[in-house]
Amino acid sequence: MSTDHEGVRDLLGAWAVGALTPADQKTVPLHLAECESCAAEAERLRETVRLLGGAPRPPLANGALAGIDGVLTVALRARPAAPRVASHAAPYAAAVAGLQALLRELDGHGPWGAPVVHDWDVHATVAHLIAADEPLARRLGLAARVPESPVAEGTGWADAWAARTAAVIAYEQRRTPEETVAAWTAQAAALLATPEARDPERAAHATTLMGVRLPVADHFVVRAFEAWIHTDDIGRALGLAVPPPPDPHLWQLVRLAVRILGMALGPTAPPVLFAVTGGEPDAQWVLGSEDEPVRAELALDPVDFCLLVGGRYAPDEVPRGAAGDDAAIRDVLERAASLAWL
Repeated sequence: MSTDHEGVRDLLGAWAVGALTPADQKTVPLHLAECESCAAEAERLRETVRLLGGAPRPPLANGALAGIDGVLTVALRARPAAPRVASHAAPYAAAVAGLQALLRELDGHGPWGAPVVHDWDVHATVAHLIAADEPLARRLGLAARVPESPVAEGTGWADAWAARTAAVIAYEQRRTPEETVAAWTAQAAALLATPEARDPERAAHATTLMGVRLPVADHFVVRAFEAWIHTDDIGRALGLAVPPPPDPHLWQLVRLAVRILGMALGPTAPPVLFAVTGGEPDAQWVLGSEDEPVRAELALDPVDFCLLVGGRYAPDEVPRGAAGDDAAIRDVLERAASLAWL
């Protein structure tokens, strides 16, 4: 491995979680001893990994995936939120820790080429998360982990996003899965080390990312949503049960999704009394017009609702309780499903 600054920076995430190759274990410390900026970032990453409970685990004997399902479930359920991040960043911290726990089971023997979602395998899905986290990372002053890719002036956010994620995946597929995981880990840790992840006041200012204007605090919740969805995608592809986020975090995802759904429906949609069942007694909202009587009632499980908004359920397939105007109910379900870009 080269000891140049950029080469070492890409390995700092692996260094923080103790996942360097034997060769890199010799060269990275030499660079850190000489480079003050890399050494400072390395310490920040290691502290963040410690707070996330991300100490590396030994590889499984015989390189087998068999039998890890129960172990993985326990590890994911036990994943902690970093105590030094604010509540708005805690779901993202926990989602990052959960995906790290899953990916550690694949080190050295994992089926990185297994199809996951869209036309992505496991490797490409992790690369996609680098691109997905990048807009918030760049807005908070962090450097890009992948070389810039040109986008024509005037390109809409959706087309620009599609082009960037394709470029990031193409770049990362020329590298090893371990290098891609290290780059994603480092970027996630750097996001969680920003002042905005720790200070609610700094995270209160609004910014437009992925076509939606929200407070930075809410953009952290969006990042948690996507990290969990893709962890679940990878788990399903490998036949492993991935539990949902811890209840407090799950309800943060639900409440934000309801707010965005309400904005998408607008004030003239037929009013529907929407309830998310299980957990919070006041988890119901009137979506749509406030000037008409409610036309229908719709109830969804919180995980099913999140999977619908994440594009993992079709509107006519999601389990639900419903009564009243079928067209109004269909409008809510179809609008919720349309929010997905994952």
